[in-house]
Amino acid sequence: MGRLIYTAISSFDGFVADEKGNFDWAEPREDVHSFINGLEARNEVVLYGRRLYEVMLAWESLDLEGQPSYIRDYADGWRRTEKIVYSTTLQAVSSKKTTLRSTFDPAEVRTLIDKTPGILGIGGPNLAGQALAHGLVDEVYLFLYPEIVGGGTAAVARGIRAGLSLLDTQQFEKGVVLLHYAIRR
Repeated sequence: MGRLIYTAISSFDGFVADEKGNFDWAEPREDVHSFINGLEARNEVVLYGRRLYEVMLAWESLDLEGQPSYIRDYADGWRRTEKIVYSTTLQAVSSKKTTLRSTFDPAEVRTLIDKTPGILGIGGPNLAGQALAHGLVDEVYLFLYPEIVGGGTAAVARGIRAGLSLLDTQQFEKGVVLLHYAIRR
């Protein structure tokens, strides 16, 4: 049986993007990126919401010539991993190893988790919120950035309640802190 893990980069005040949709303040430096590479390398499947998928799609065709190894490693991992995108507006996906679903079906995701022997990732706060609301998420990795953006897209959708147990913390350069939690059942 697999485990579903939500990973997000958040401002200090809890947003993945500011009110204009910008997240330039959250670009991972090498140390954070390398750590995330290790997390993402474990994923057998990643579930994406539409907006995050559209951002991540750049990894499909990014020219890796001259890029540092941590960027090349991330791109290779992204291209290698199976992806499922949930969207009511996309008609098609443009990356390899990607399946499109029009709706989030908790029973279907539970079956996928049960059939997958390893780790499944989930990205995008709205999609992760749906999974949290249905008790599907097992762990959360939250990279907390020392930035206050004042509003925008919350790292966890409104109305979600879940108890968390702290598993680990780690501090990175420039004041970034990782908070790793298990969801209490």
